[in-house]
Amino acid sequence: MRCKIDYQAPSDLLEGRVILVTGAGDGIGRAAALACAARGATLILLGRTIAKLEKVYDEIEASGGPQPAIFPLNLEGATLKDYHDMAETLEAEFGRLDGLLHNAGLLGRITPFEQYNPELWDQVMQVNINGPIWMTQALLPLLKASEDASLVFTSSSVGRQGRAYWGAYSVSKFATEGFMEGLADELEHLGNVRANSLNPGATRTRMRKTAYPAEDPSLLRTPEEIMPTYLWLLGPDSQGHNGLAFDAQPPRE
Repeated sequence: MRCKIDYQAPSDLLEGRVILVTGAGDGIGRAAALACAARGATLILLGRTIAKLEKVYDEIEASGGPQPAIFPLNLEGATLKDYHDMAETLEAEFGRLDGLLHNAGLLGRITPFEQYNPELWDQVMQVNINGPIWMTQALLPLLKASEDASLVFTSSSVGRQGRAYWGAYSVSKFATEGFMEGLADELEHLGNVRANSLNPGATRTRMRKTAYPAEDPSLLRTPEEIMPTYLWLLGPDSQGHNGLAFDAQPPRE
């Protein structure tokens, strides 16, 4: 386990950086966007619900952060053309990307594999692994144009140790880890682009409540409380760390 739970991010940690966060409308994505903006980053807020993205946009502006951008996109139906059109738009607007946090995710169902719906399986795989893969491919030129770019893939404990009934979600997170490691190995020689995975751990989100409906949410860390490792990975202090699996919080006792 590697985590930076005690990391104290300077107020100007991400000043001048352009960072894209998927699933930025609520939960961990919202917290990450606000935390990055508070430390000087220009945010590209990507998600499927424009109203939620607009609310985060307004929060960033109200707090005095750099003016963000909104990019609505539903990963369930996104095509290769959508990703390449997005890359063209971002290149024209920003010229580069200094950070990409793949945060958007779909839980699917906690159910025996024998009863798993194939269509739902495909949806989970599309959002959790296929989308991030092809988005990353389209955005790699923009990441390479940065002097110091960080790719962060959201993983899970069930993507590092298989667990009964977690089905497509678990498989998609194992695939995320494998893709991250292979990509990081390819990027190693560049020196200016790194890729790592991050397991948020048990966090007070809607997805967690769906997976564990009987759990007391007050016993869980909030998204804001797990931001230190996110900020460390997206900032310059994580230079030299590539192809590694990180945790945003220590294991629960």
